[in-house]
Amino acid sequence: MAKTKEISRRIKSVSSTKKITKAMEVVAAAKMRKAIEAVLKTRTYANLSWETVLHLAKLEKSHSESLHPLLTPRKTINKVAIILITSNRGMCGGYNTAVINKAKESIENHPVPTDFILVGKKGSIVHRQNYNVVAEFPKSDILTDSLEINPIVKMVLSDYANKKYDKILVAYTDFVNPAKQIPRVKQLVPVEIETIDEYLGVVGESEQISVTKEIIDEKEKKHLTDENYSYEYTFEPSPSEVLDMMIPRLVEIQLYQAFLEANASEHSASMTAMHQATEAASDMISELTLFYNKARQAGITAEIAEISAGANALAE
Repeated sequence: MAKTKEISRRIKSVSSTKKITKAMEVVAAAKMRKAIEAVLKTRTYANLSWETVLHLAKLEKSHSESLHPLLTPRKTINKVAIILITSNRGMCGGYNTAVINKAKESIENHPVPTDFILVGKKGSIVHRQNYNVVAEFPKSDILTDSLEINPIVKMVLSDYANKKYDKILVAYTDFVNPAKQIPRVKQLVPVEIETIDEYLGVVGESEQISVTKEIIDEKEKKHLTDENYSYEYTFEPSPSEVLDMMIPRLVEIQLYQAFLEANASEHSASMTAMHQATEAASDMISELTLFYNKARQAGITAEIAEISAGANALAE
């Protein structure tokens, strides 16, 4: 009887856990829908703005004079800063581990002194791994305006302008679909036109490739080549004044989009983890119920055997 009571307590305990994980799954699913809606609304704009920056960087490369400091790569890289975007809480599978490992991999591939700027509480693990953390910022589960990241943007652009850092990177998780998220490290400034990882959002990247292919096909129809096909920009009142306002804003848009991608990825990972936990709890309850029934049946059989033995003894 004691064994059946123990199994019964475990079934109740697992059932309570199942209710919690199911509730967390529902909450994560609601947040995920909002985050996905936000990320898809802004992704095309963010990618087109990045394309504009790349065109300006290409113009800068071919120009004899510097158009803007944020478009000019520095010859010597002495120090780098990485903006690390993680979640505020756990219960999201390997989401945080993947993005932190991706940031550490970037440091190993480019062994220069690197500082971390943390966004999200779970990134604090880098403190215990002997990495230098210069700032920590709170992270909102649902971003509603790019103004929320203004303090981060102002800090990193000021540090870059003052030559505290020669590169600013952002480590985040790209949202592909609710079942797939890819950790990435993207260089924000200075802008490099040779970079392979140009666009935010793998889905957005695929769309951009499709658009680029259509442009190339159209150019072939008109017998144009890359050499004689170029972009021309007219700046008023002057290039310096326009770019001083435009380039920081475009960098801000990129960072804002990275936050949206990270939020969508986090809530998707959390929903998936809680769904798997709920299913595991259901399987455990089924298994424990089977054990309970077997133990109860064994107990009943033992009692019947004892009664029969007692009856036989009295009959004798």
